Amino acid sequence: MCGSELQALPEGVRRVAEVLQASGHAHAPVMLDSAARTAQEAADALGVSVGQIAKSIIFRRKSDDAAVLVITSGDRRVDEKKVDSIVGKTGRADADFVKAATGFTIGGVSPVAHANKPVTLIDRDLFRFDVIWAAAGHPNGVFQLVPGDLEKLTGAPVADVVKVEQA
Repeated sequence: MCGSELQALPEGVRRVAEVLQASGHAHAPVMLDSAARTAQEAADALGVSVGQIAKSIIFRRKSDDAAVLVITSGDRRVDEKKVDSIVGKTGRADADFVKAATGFTIGGVSPVAHANKPVTLIDRDLFRFDVIWAAAGHPNGVFQLVPGDLEKLTGAPVADVVKVEQA
């Protein structure tokens, strides 16, 4: 990308593209033909398994109102008790909080380029995959990466933060 391509992108995707470009990330955001507000919608649009979608879930830490971003595999559910044991007690974040804290709307929250840097955790289950996809700041925007890129791009620790699968 030389910069002129960024002008046509929605503002949130442009912010993500600039961060990716500045970090030397190999893959620029792409815009899907239809919105992918859920991991399943994104997987269907990309032709990948739902587990390859890196979901960005925002919680609100109760002690200081900080945004807590949990990045997990699309086929997993976050275990809030595990998150709380690492970052302190959290609660649900409504759409207004998510937008104010991250600069993104729900369904397009990227792991990078937040308005305010969140407390971030990366779930280790994402490392089952060689290639994953994350939201790029808009419900139609996504970008490709490998799980290790999340550590480099966010500086966040990898932790066990999902519910155990029941057989």
